[in-house]
Amino acid sequence: MSDKKVSPMRKIRLAKVVVNIGVGEAGERLQKAEEVIEMVTGHKPVRTISKTTNRDLGIRDGMPIGCKVTIRGTDAEDFVKKALWIRENRVTEYSFDPEGNLSFGVNDYTDFPEMKYNPEIGIFGMDISVVLERPGFSVKRRKIARHSIPHHHRITREEGIAFFKDKFSAEVIEE
Repeated sequence: MSDKKVSPMRKIRLAKVVVNIGVGEAGERLQKAEEVIEMVTGHKPVRTISKTTNRDLGIRDGMPIGCKVTIRGTDAEDFVKKALWIRENRVTEYSFDPEGNLSFGVNDYTDFPEMKYNPEIGIFGMDISVVLERPGFSVKRRKIARHSIPHHHRITREEGIAFFKDKFSAEVIEE
């Protein structure tokens, strides 16, 4: 048998990690959530704005309702390692979407290493979304000569699961 070289364009990489805390209201709770995200990630958060009005929830269009941070590069890999460590390197299979991306939650920010409980802040959980891509995915984001990614170059759910098993030694649980 001959060993075929894998094309470097087929190599999967971590594009970004988005950490989100949805508070549902502006004010003191939102400021505390921003403080928590900055402590955990080391990056300055951006507020998320409501796009609709929902009277039952008391949300108006244009109202700040949460905050998020986008992390890229080696910081993103380090953060994913910490977040998976909290979950004991276990992720459920339904956490992966059809494009191989992973989303999961952390119930309490104090689960992260070196984070202490602050009674002034309280308890905040967060959602973590990990986006995977291959080289060449910038074709779909650029302004000039934008194209869609062909099906044979997209990442499948199975490839995403295999990437997390290899790269982060994650255990994928079937439920």
